[in-house]
Amino acid sequence: MGLLSFVREAGEKLFGRKEVEAAAAESAQDKLADLNQKAAAAIVAYIDKQGLDTSALKVSFDGATSTVSVAGTVADQATKEKVLLCCGNVEGVDKVEDQLAVTNPEPPATFHTVVRGDTLSAIAKACYGNANAYMKIFEANKPMLSDPNKIYPGQVLRIPT
Repeated sequence: MGLLSFVREAGEKLFGRKEVEAAAAESAQDKLADLNQKAAAAIVAYIDKQGLDTSALKVSFDGATSTVSVAGTVADQATKEKVLLCCGNVEGVDKVEDQLAVTNPEPPATFHTVVRGDTLSAIAKACYGNANAYMKIFEANKPMLSDPNKIYPGQVLRIPT
């Protein structure tokens, strides 16, 4: 449990980030509340699209702070980490507040924020000492990654132990 940081300008474009930011700046509370609900629904739909179970999750978005809060219970650590990454790797999200409980706890993976020039092979070499271990990182980030060559700066990846 805690607060994870992400790059607000990077990620999936699921909702109108600029519209949310404008409503927050104007203090248009009714409009902001509506946009926050739509953003949360878009994030839940994105998690569902990845094949992750959202039935026991509560996801909310606060456009004023660019923070997603996710609470509930998931089956295992890998699912928890994938849900958190689905919430954070979204354009317009700066932080994810983790309030998830895990039914079968395991040691957590580490996270890596992709920088310009990174490849999965280079990340694997740095983390495991073996560039050929890139498939371990790719598999750990499926289905959010569909191709090992399609990562982008600002994206946060799971690095399993």
